Amino acid sequence: MSVRVRFAPSPTGYLHIGSARTALFNYLYARHTGGKFLLRIEDTDLARSTEESTRSILDGLAWLELNHDEEIVFQSDNADKHRETARKLLAEGKAYRDFTPKAEPNEANVKDTIKDRARANQGEKNMRDNPFRDLSVEESDARAEAGEPFAIRLKVAEHGRTAFDDAVYGIQERNYHDTEDLVLLRSDGHPLYNLAVVCDDIEMAITHVIRGQDHLTNTHKQVLIYEALGITPPTFAHLPLIMAPNKGKLSKRKHGEVVSMTTYRDAGFLAAAFRNFLALLGWSASEEQEIYSLEELVQKFSLEGIHRSNAVFNFTENDPRKWTDDKAQWMNAEYIRTMPVEDLLRFVKPELKAAKLWRDEYEDDDREWFEKTINLIRQRFFTLKDFSKQGRAYFSEDYDFDPAAIEKNLSKFPDLKTWLPELADRFEAEFADKPYDEENIEIVVKAFTEEKDTKLGVIMNGARTLLTGVAVGPSMLSVFEIIGLDRTIMRLRSQVAWT
Repeated sequence: MSVRVRFAPSPTGYLHIGSARTALFNYLYARHTGGKFLLRIEDTDLARSTEESTRSILDGLAWLELNHDEEIVFQSDNADKHRETARKLLAEGKAYRDFTPKAEPNEANVKDTIKDRARANQGEKNMRDNPFRDLSVEESDARAEAGEPFAIRLKVAEHGRTAFDDAVYGIQERNYHDTEDLVLLRSDGHPLYNLAVVCDDIEMAITHVIRGQDHLTNTHKQVLIYEALGITPPTFAHLPLIMAPNKGKLSKRKHGEVVSMTTYRDAGFLAAAFRNFLALLGWSASEEQEIYSLEELVQKFSLEGIHRSNAVFNFTENDPRKWTDDKAQWMNAEYIRTMPVEDLLRFVKPELKAAKLWRDEYEDDDREWFEKTINLIRQRFFTLKDFSKQGRAYFSEDYDFDPAAIEKNLSKFPDLKTWLPELADRFEAEFADKPYDEENIEIVVKAFTEEKDTKLGVIMNGARTLLTGVAVGPSMLSVFEIIGLDRTIMRLRSQVAWT
């Protein structure tokens, strides 16, 4: 049987970084084995599921380019099949009706619940003490026909154990007596999570369930349902959790947008880079390599390469300047620096458009200049946002000056206020009849520096701040050339940075 895996998020919020990694691992395993990657939206929590969350999840998957192979399954559409399965188990004597009245929340109930939990923790509670467990079929049918509300519970044997060989954590066992009789249907007819998941996985012919380690307890319960249905469970592979820097749980409630996929998309991360970063959160190919194309990840991915220890997402908590993992930023910068420039242009264009910096000439008359500019300035950039922020001066006269750059490169050298306009005059005279290129620019700037009896760096760094608004960047000779003679002269004469 060919491999069939599924990603099954609940649409109660955006696509969490942990869920995104789960989707990625399922996708890579499917592609590695030549199988199918399926998507199921588990929207049975009607009170919390929203269309907005569903769209956010689909947007996150689309950004990561994790395309599913068959039509999306919405779990709520299968509720009648889930109820039918529960009634089937009831008819076969593997489940029973529980007529226990729904308790009203009051102080006495709360105290009783606390006592029950305490006894359970001490091993005292009898998990089979439901008074309706051994009710005769006749009496159960009669009470149901009389309209008495009931839930349906799976009848879990007193002796025995569930066991499965997890592809990551090995043999997992749990005694039956440690599991209560599972609720399959609530008294309002609503199917419970474990029943719905098993029914849907069976119908979708899922062969491998790859999901977070926090589902290990649920897996034992689901194995019980598979056993009751007489169906062999799929192979399970539970993934290590992704933890916050303090080794605590990485949660939507506490860490907010830091854990949302759309945060990184909107912050200018490349999908390929973030996908690469996610793959290494809990998996490795047992080699030094860290930069992988999608094709390489597909080729090398295996369940055996998944770690047992939890991964850590190392963002700096409570520091908005370092809201993401340093490794993620480094990896994104590596992709920006090394990918073919023609590929990078596809991502830079929408960023410049959004910042109102795009000109149609960049695709025809100024194409060569545009490619050369992007190739020059990308070397120090970390995200696509840097092209419209740090790189703004290359595409517009409306750019800001970094106060730190002014302090470092201009304010400390007051003579530059007259020297740089003089350099502009020199450029205008010298390049009236010679090519404005790096070789000639270097000759002119060095001669000017010697005349002023100063250091080359003083002139170069001061000019950099006037021309680009920042303190650091590519080779200044390249910057002079790429900015162009007319704009260079205009900016060197400008007094805006001095005011």
